[in-house]
Amino acid sequence: MRMVTGDEVHRLLDYPGLVQGLKAFHLQDIDDSDSIHMHQPLDSGSDAVFLMLPAWQRQDAIGIKLITVFPDNEYNGSGLPSVQGVYALFDGREGRPLAVIDGTALTLRKTAGDSATGADYLARHDAGLMLMVGAGAMAPHLIMAHLAVRPSIRQVLVWNRSGARAQALANDLHLEGVSIAATGDLEAAARRADVISCATMAEKPLILGAWLKPGAHLDLVGSYQPQMRECDDAAMQRGRVYLDSRFFALEKTGEFCQPIAAGTFSPDDICGDLFQLARGTVTGRGSPEEITVFKNAGGGHLDLGTAKFLLERLEG
Repeated sequence: MRMVTGDEVHRLLDYPGLVQGLKAFHLQDIDDSDSIHMHQPLDSGSDAVFLMLPAWQRQDAIGIKLITVFPDNEYNGSGLPSVQGVYALFDGREGRPLAVIDGTALTLRKTAGDSATGADYLARHDAGLMLMVGAGAMAPHLIMAHLAVRPSIRQVLVWNRSGARAQALANDLHLEGVSIAATGDLEAAARRADVISCATMAEKPLILGAWLKPGAHLDLVGSYQPQMRECDDAAMQRGRVYLDSRFFALEKTGEFCQPIAAGTFSPDDICGDLFQLARGTVTGRGSPEEITVFKNAGGGHLDLGTAKFLLERLEG
């Protein structure tokens, strides 16, 4: 059984390679994928979350991610990331444990790779300006992953509720040939952006559909619980909406739960998921003027696919 460190995960899961690996994974079927959420209140008023995300491909692989989300870590001076965990990978034919993997690094790479895979099907090929909404641990990985599939991006703006954190990210992230700057005007930046990626803990919409220009691509990462939301109904109605998986996203994320309950959006309005995009049973972007929306809901199946690809890299 291998013990895989975070440094190894980041070294082996380069974003161009991971996107291709995730595309290939979506040609395979998933026999079972589930999630178990446990919550406890924190003194700050937010909740700590313990997630268990198992997935099973019969006669192939089994895996589970055990992960904690302590949002206060980003602000309490502990120096710890808000998301931490481990991943256990097993052989699906004999049940042998194959690897225990740093779950924090795996989550960062998997999540950013998921968004980049969606963007590779949906974002304009000539996208030049990206807006990163949120400046937490996910933000630099989402920026790097989107640039891996859209190297035409030459300017990145970063917005965060704390302007100092947005500025710190802009100062610390150096990518060759790319200008990265903080912005305090979310609306103005969103109206200009070709690609908008959101990774926040917002419970009220930050991005309004009225702001999206023709041809924009909106990538929604942060809302992983029903009460969380990063865009409004208008964004969902104006755009062609895609998601990574129907079986994980529809009942668990506020981007879908809330407008479906309100009657402003229907599951029939969804244009496709990554399984359909990878297999060519639905089309992605159809014209330069279309607005596209991609919900990155995650899920244990994506962790399993990323862990399998990582093991292939380790062995190869």
